[in-house]
Amino acid sequence: MSRKTGRRKPIAEINVVPYIDVTLVLLIIFMITTPLLQTGVDVDLPNAEAKTVEPKKEPPIIVSIDKQGQFFIDVGDHQEKPVEEGDVLTRVAAVIKNKPETPIFIRGDKEVDYGKVVTIMAALKNAGVPSVGLMTTPKQ
Repeated sequence: MSRKTGRRKPIAEINVVPYIDVTLVLLIIFMITTPLLQTGVDVDLPNAEAKTVEPKKEPPIIVSIDKQGQFFIDVGDHQEKPVEEGDVLTRVAAVIKNKPETPIFIRGDKEVDYGKVVTIMAALKNAGVPSVGLMTTPKQ
C-alpha cells in the first residue's frame, strides 16, 4: 500500500446544523410569545401633531361620550342620538358586518372617566371591530 504524500486539502463546506438548531429555537420562542403580546386593545392613538385622517368613501361611525357618561352614536347620518352601551355594540356590529371597511372613532369629552373610554374600546374590539380611532381637536 502506497501512502499518498502531501497535505490534506481543506474541506470547503459550511456546517449548517447549528444554524438550523438556533432557527428552530427562535421559532419556538416566537410561537409561544406572540399570543401573549396580542391580549391588549389595538388603538391608534394620535400624536400631538397628527395629520388629519383622509376621508374614505364610507362615512365613519362616531361614538361620542359626554361629560355625564352618556353614549351617542353617529352612523353617517350626522344625527347623534343617545343610546345605551349595549345598543352601541349591536349597531356597530351590524354596520361592520355589512361594510367591514367602515372606520370607527371614539370622541370622548376631556372630563369623562377614562374607564368609560377603555370599556367601550374593549367592547368594540370584542364585537369584531378591527381598529378604533380616538378623535381629538388640533393643538392651537
